[in-house]
Amino acid sequence: MKLTIIGTGYVGLTTGTCFAEVGHHVTCVDNDPKKVALLQSGGIPIYEPGLEELIRKNVAAGRLSFTTSTVEGVAKSDVIFIAVPTPPLDDGGVDMSFIEKVAREIAGAVTSYKIIVDKSTVPVKTGEKVAETIRRYCRAGVEFDVVSNPEFLREGFAVEDLMKPDRVVVGVTSQRPVAAMRELYAPFQAPIMITDINSAELIKHASNSFLALKISYINAVSVICEASGADVQEVANGMGMDVRIGRRFLDASLGFGGSCFPKDLSAFIQIAQQLGYDFALLKDVQRINEQQMERFVKKISDTLWVLKGKQIGVLGLAFKQNTDDVRMSPAIELCQRLQREGAVLRVYDPQAMEKARAVLKDVTYVEDMNEVATGCDALVIATEWPQFKKLDLERARKGMTHPIMFDGRNLFDPREMERLGFIYKSIGRR
Repeated sequence: MKLTIIGTGYVGLTTGTCFAEVGHHVTCVDNDPKKVALLQSGGIPIYEPGLEELIRKNVAAGRLSFTTSTVEGVAKSDVIFIAVPTPPLDDGGVDMSFIEKVAREIAGAVTSYKIIVDKSTVPVKTGEKVAETIRRYCRAGVEFDVVSNPEFLREGFAVEDLMKPDRVVVGVTSQRPVAAMRELYAPFQAPIMITDINSAELIKHASNSFLALKISYINAVSVICEASGADVQEVANGMGMDVRIGRRFLDASLGFGGSCFPKDLSAFIQIAQQLGYDFALLKDVQRINEQQMERFVKKISDTLWVLKGKQIGVLGLAFKQNTDDVRMSPAIELCQRLQREGAVLRVYDPQAMEKARAVLKDVTYVEDMNEVATGCDALVIATEWPQFKKLDLERARKGMTHPIMFDGRNLFDPREMERLGFIYKSIGRR
């Protein structure tokens, strides 16, 4: 099939590339000429494991191309995906201006029947607004269908999630686009759920909010574990063996961050409020997440007493492993809080340091994780990169003024850290 993806962020670029990988012909559109030029030259603006190789492969095969022209993209396609940003507003709502702008551009470009697919995470009833906008501004008066097809991608695992999805949700207002959507996703051999468009839009916000709830729940349990002398990892393991609960998203930590969970949680609270429901449960999820960071900072300040002038090493800047994304990263927030208390920071991340430089100033960026602890009064683990488990702990201990580690991701064994001579503070463990 011939597809156009409007927007080449994490979702759009990965979606378009994976569709090309299974044989569809894909045109990716972006209004940033520099980004398009980079992609046309074989570069990639984000770090996502496996994506760069797939882009080069499919560009060479002639199945993937890039342009700044929405008109060109619309003309080439049978199906048009909208994958532009939906950033948060100050009140927690969603900025829909990018969606509206693209809908108007599509309306001005269509000359024959098209299927227009909302891939961006949008509030319920957005599909109705997109359809209304296209009808209003489409001078050609052609028929079209608007479909909701929410994405369920994890940054760092986006290619895997697209190539092997656990489900595909398709929301429609008529049966006309259903056959095409089934054909589009047939190569992925995943269950396809056909539903109404409003339900499809709600599924994404409800899913992300539930996962955020699960993280906040185990973080709340971690507080009880610390107070009682229990081990939150053992508690989570025992809970996770129940098939009704499962082990995933039950890792105590600094809290959730990134470009999805905080934004989608706030948006869902606002959506519920606009529909007349006070979603107090999700407000508590937000509150617990904020308190988790506050507790961790207090743990550092209580141990070091005075943070002003203390040199602290921080491992991890991305909001999670396997990505260079620092948007709403708990690691960045932690660094900024420590700086406000007067701490001097040495930091390292395997992929995110270039992007971190734009938001985290007046720190020393170190190119080797084993050099971060040198001369430090404490070392902090802020992101769960698996390579941090291979840190040369003996070298770190010898290089520090005093061997104190604050593990915000519970990467190390407390007994082993004690044996090595560290004062070791983790989350929800003895």
